[in-house]
Amino acid sequence: MDNLTHSLAGLMMSRAGFDRKFAKAAPLMILAANVPDIDIVAGLGGSLSYLKWHRSYTHSLAAAPLMALLPLLFLMLFRIRPTLLGYAFSLTGVLSHLVLDWTNIYGIRMLLPFSEKWLRLDQTDVVDPWIWAALFLAIAAPALARLVGSEIGGKADKSPKRGWAWFAIIAILAYEGARYSAHSRALAVMGAHTFNGTIPKQLAAVPDRMNPFRWRGIAVGDGFVVNVQVDLATEFDPTAGRIDYTPEPSPALDAARHTPAFEEFSRFNQLPFWKLTPEPDGTLVESVDLRFGTPENTGFEARALVDAAGQVHNARFTFGVPR
Repeated sequence: MDNLTHSLAGLMMSRAGFDRKFAKAAPLMILAANVPDIDIVAGLGGSLSYLKWHRSYTHSLAAAPLMALLPLLFLMLFRIRPTLLGYAFSLTGVLSHLVLDWTNIYGIRMLLPFSEKWLRLDQTDVVDPWIWAALFLAIAAPALARLVGSEIGGKADKSPKRGWAWFAIIAILAYEGARYSAHSRALAVMGAHTFNGTIPKQLAAVPDRMNPFRWRGIAVGDGFVVNVQVDLATEFDPTAGRIDYTPEPSPALDAARHTPAFEEFSRFNQLPFWKLTPEPDGTLVESVDLRFGTPENTGFEARALVDAAGQVHNARFTFGVPR
């Protein structure tokens, strides 16, 4: 998830009761809920370096106990004494980060260093406005209650921050459960149909950012891929999707595949689609991740130009503009 979501989730956990046990629970939990993203420094090495290291070791369960130490060490700079209970709270914040990242389409390598497998539930987008809404409401409501109480009673009453924090936590848990159910239903609806006259080898459902009932279905078959809208509120039509055919093997594709940019991207790409486009000075080779775009409107992709002699030029990875 985005760092605003992680920060507000940490704040809600602190208000839910942690602040009764640790004096500086709010900054501790906010820091802990964000500390796995310390790996964003890899972006200084470019987009390919970021792709390689983001959501890797700092996001693993094995590293979580170490990550939980960092917020406590930072707070020590401000003469805040660490405690065992504070460490437990910090670890909870770190684990909340891992769980939230696990729910979305980007995924997380939670099992490093034992496995490099990307784990993902595909039930939420990386940025989810409904989760934002629950968190912002839990911040705004106590502030409004305090303002109204002050105006009516002549003094500022203690605002119900704890109750609204629990509201946000429960609302998010319920929302994630509903999203999980809707995602499973979308896959079941697709699984009951054939695509392009055959049973697909792989099915995926990419969440719509705004509408929890709407998903972009992806059916991968032998030599083709279908992108089709799945709206759980209406009848599903498997023939309404767009069919794109994968290219035949070629020397240009093989040449691009073995460049560092394509090799690194292939480790991340969970739904690959290849494109070959003739150009005046060669062939444009593209590898697309269908979670973040379509063959027509690419998002995350590796691309390179391969000339007639088989030489690869300007091989690179780009995040593009996800759709």
